[in-house]
Amino acid sequence: MKTVDDEEAARHKAKMAKRKAVQDAEVAGKTIEKGLLIVNTGPGKGKTTAAFGLALRMLGYGKRVGVVQFVKGAWHTGERAAFAAFGDKVVWYSMGEGFTWETQDLKRDVAAAEAAWAKALELMADPSISLIVLDELNIALRYDYLDLETVVAALKDRREGLHVIVTGRNAKPALVDAADLVTEMGATKHHFAAGVKAQQGIEF
Repeated sequence: MKTVDDEEAARHKAKMAKRKAVQDAEVAGKTIEKGLLIVNTGPGKGKTTAAFGLALRMLGYGKRVGVVQFVKGAWHTGERAAFAAFGDKVVWYSMGEGFTWETQDLKRDVAAAEAAWAKALELMADPSISLIVLDELNIALRYDYLDLETVVAALKDRREGLHVIVTGRNAKPALVDAADLVTEMGATKHHFAAGVKAQQGIEF
């Protein structure tokens, strides 16, 4: 165990007191409370996982959460099973039919995206829901399954206080511009490159 003498402890205390004063002043300067449009994008793993982390946090305060999955839906996932334990606090719609290279059917992909977007609009209008995860909406926008301007306008005009999280690679610049918070997940290293397959509890 590291030995800390009295002089070092005193310096540390003074330094932390100054830091606390700065932090307290910065926090006190933030006075706006609003529903956020959050975008998790980038080539790295963790975009959906991070969104569900916020959903869990919201549930911890007794709030209702909605989930619409635009691509995923053709397979079972651990997160959907876990969130089912919250009963009617979570409204979940997996409306995708797999990635476009799996369906190989443009009309079917567009129809699925349009149905998912209609469900998203329905949840956005529900005043009992505090946070909505639009999982892989960025993919639907990337392939032009949905009209970008229409989607961005609806997200910007959502009801006051509603938080929306959009996930997926290659977020469109117009969506990034409209968002309050954008996180780019980097791909520094990925186990797939070493031949490790998708595993329960990690990828699904």
